[in-house]
Amino acid sequence: MSGRPTPGADALEPSVNMVLVVGMSGSGKTTVARLLAERLGWSYRDADDFHSPTARAGMAAGQALTDADREPWLDAIAAWLDHASATDLRAVVTCSALKRAYRDRLLRGRPGMRLVYLHGTPELIASRLAGRQDHFFPAGLLDSQIADFEEPEPDEHPLVAEIDQPPEAIVDALASLLRPSTVRGRPADERPKEPTLSEAVPACPTGEQWTLTWQGQKAVVVQLGAALRYYEVDGRPVLDGFASDAPITGGRGQLLVPWPNRVGGGRYTFDGADLQLPLTEPEKGNAIHGLLRWVPWRLQARSEESLRLAGVIRPQPGYPFLLDVTAEYRLGPEGLDVTVRATNVGDGRAPYGVGQHPYLTLGAGTVDTALLTVPARARFLTDDRGLPAGEEPVGGTDFDFRRARPIGTRRLDTAFTLDRGDHDVAVVRLAHPSGTHGVDVRLGEGTRYVQIYTGDTLPAAERRRGVAVEPMSCPPDAFRTGLGVQALEKGDTHVLRWGLTAWRTT
Repeated sequence: MSGRPTPGADALEPSVNMVLVVGMSGSGKTTVARLLAERLGWSYRDADDFHSPTARAGMAAGQALTDADREPWLDAIAAWLDHASATDLRAVVTCSALKRAYRDRLLRGRPGMRLVYLHGTPELIASRLAGRQDHFFPAGLLDSQIADFEEPEPDEHPLVAEIDQPPEAIVDALASLLRPSTVRGRPADERPKEPTLSEAVPACPTGEQWTLTWQGQKAVVVQLGAALRYYEVDGRPVLDGFASDAPITGGRGQLLVPWPNRVGGGRYTFDGADLQLPLTEPEKGNAIHGLLRWVPWRLQARSEESLRLAGVIRPQPGYPFLLDVTAEYRLGPEGLDVTVRATNVGDGRAPYGVGQHPYLTLGAGTVDTALLTVPARARFLTDDRGLPAGEEPVGGTDFDFRRARPIGTRRLDTAFTLDRGDHDVAVVRLAHPSGTHGVDVRLGEGTRYVQIYTGDTLPAAERRRGVAVEPMSCPPDAFRTGLGVQALEKGDTHVLRWGLTAWRTT
């Protein structure tokens, strides 16, 4: 699916009626909060408006406020929040709220208020304050704010946005994380009870490691390529991923942008231009799995249960187009949801496809006895280079997995055409032979094809250890055949949604 954003796309969870934006002076609270309020069509209030003339004059003279000085200020903000709640007014409110006690005072008794924390380094904030004009808070008071500041804790459920990016990007990220997930076909209606803040592990081959948690679920996403490294439910691994100190092999968890699978010879034609991509599968003479797998992505915003990262495809040999791409991961009642958005920010049309490469596991042993279900009406035949050589219905063949059957000794590296409507969610299921537990891959918006790979060409220790179930918007070699390729006009956005649900029978 492609097209421009539609009104109402950024509607928040029904339970949220107020957003409190906190951070040190110079973090951009006013700009971000105003833009967010405009996006939502809500009211906006700045806590600076509640300072007394005496407090303003003192700060302008370089005098840091004390707790006693802030008491009447916090009282005034709290009174306004009470009035807003009583009149059903939805609003975005800013407040430095440097201490936990200040935030507790504003959040307590207001379950519909969500906390947003604008995070930046002291050096970045200092540089912004130095360049700010016509504001009563001087740069010289930053040290006092740093001394007083207490970072939001896990039980405050903060959404954390990095400020080293344009305000519009921050607002996009916040609105996306506040928005209910739609890959399941209905909004998530529960909130985490005992989450922990995202963790960062430095000095890893794959860069920063962000951990998400939600009621027995744990997922880890890495900076390199925004890949999904790990996912477990109630202590049981669902993915055959990779360790934090290991490189990525076999495409594990990687995002495949702006094309999944292969482009034969790396050569294709688009809008009359002949283009040549680098051959990243040289042994077969193909370009494989896109351009963002080995590029560090930027953190835009995070919470204990969700994460949004951003990447950019810049014009380059074989792909002279400009795309902004975001990947959002979210844990919730039905599992892990993934949303990948790409927007053409260049001047002309751009060809586009997308996929992802998770490997599913049911535990020890090979996948031979696992039961596989794939709701596909047809599969692609391939040549010895892994390129399509035709398509055939699966009915009556050894590749008909429309009903659960053991994988057996079949060597699968096969693309299937999904049997789903525009608004349906197709489900690929991998189940234990006992039928007592398994994992479902939910394939939603933008997903028309799926690749099933049993890993027979991987190094011996990794073969048939898991099953790659790869959601794709287009089939292999789509840039050459044109099948399923999206021609994104300037400003158009493509969305791909998929998710994982681990299940166990009682």
